[in-house]
Amino acid sequence: MNDLAVRLERLRGSVPAVRHNARTIAALTANPGCARRAILDAAAVDKTVIAQELGFASQFGQSQFAITRGNEFERMVKANGCAELIAILRDKLGLSIPEVELSDLNEVGDNASTVLRYQRTKQLLARALESEDGTLFDHPMLQIDIAGAAAYLEPDVVAVQLNGQFYVVEIKSFAVIDGQADPTQVAAAARQSAVYVLALRQLVVELGGSPDQVSHNVILVCAKDFTNRPTAELVDLRKQLSVIERQLSRMTSITSLVEALPEGITLEPGEQLGETISGLPARYAPECMSTCELAFMCREEARACGSLDVLGRGVCDELGGIERIDTVLGLAHGSLTLGPEYADIAQTLRRAHGLLEELAG
Repeated sequence: MNDLAVRLERLRGSVPAVRHNARTIAALTANPGCARRAILDAAAVDKTVIAQELGFASQFGQSQFAITRGNEFERMVKANGCAELIAILRDKLGLSIPEVELSDLNEVGDNASTVLRYQRTKQLLARALESEDGTLFDHPMLQIDIAGAAAYLEPDVVAVQLNGQFYVVEIKSFAVIDGQADPTQVAAAARQSAVYVLALRQLVVELGGSPDQVSHNVILVCAKDFTNRPTAELVDLRKQLSVIERQLSRMTSITSLVEALPEGITLEPGEQLGETISGLPARYAPECMSTCELAFMCREEARACGSLDVLGRGVCDELGGIERIDTVLGLAHGSLTLGPEYADIAQTLRRAHGLLEELAG
């Protein structure tokens, strides 16, 4: 265990660790400037527990019904050695799969250790890189670097090698009706799949392969129409891959963030938790309400200090360099003057304020 891992473990304390998944990483990259979330996720802290402890509990994440339905749908698709999945890949997508070797990586010899499963995934992947046979990996264990800290991923996917190239298969239970699916659900699945593709590419490169050996297309398996029968489509992830790679590169090193923290602080529930969390720099945006368990707390903090962040990134970009709402109002009313670099913004705000007064009058 390296020094960073030891420090993060001490920071988490005796609270059980919660692993990253593709959803949390996709959400993290949506707001790479938030040091608070980066530290909490790196320390594998359950943000839901922290939110409840601090009085900001919220209904967040998938419903238990959706989780149960998703698990049942996945089991059906993978039943009998993934027979249903193989049939879809052959018939719907026209992929040539003469014979398929299925490797179940949920456990390794009755051992569900994350590290052991990751090592076994590496072994089988290295073997597959030297073979042209079709290969299915059921729940491979992958790893991805998040600002200098390694995060394990247990993807709810199957990695497939076809004609020398690997694909990621994402199984979702939402419906595709007459060839159309909910765009929001498809977009979320695409972002999560892009994280898996990046992690798989990282591992392939580590084993001496090329990132191009992992396809930028994900095979998305969903329920067809109003039945529980599966169908599949290829979804191009090039845009999502580009965005997530760029956001990951922009994230401040976890080591730097952790080293800046006071010695001895802990994220365990207790009297000091609120003070500790407040001491971690946050960057709130309205989008956080759908991606982060601590969004209600961060929104209240941003409102209390009059931060412009509560109005969204679009407004912040238009008013670049201004951080507080009272500054914006002062410029609009003409009661505050800043440097010449803010002259255009001040003029625009005063014009907008004048138009509002005319409409009100």
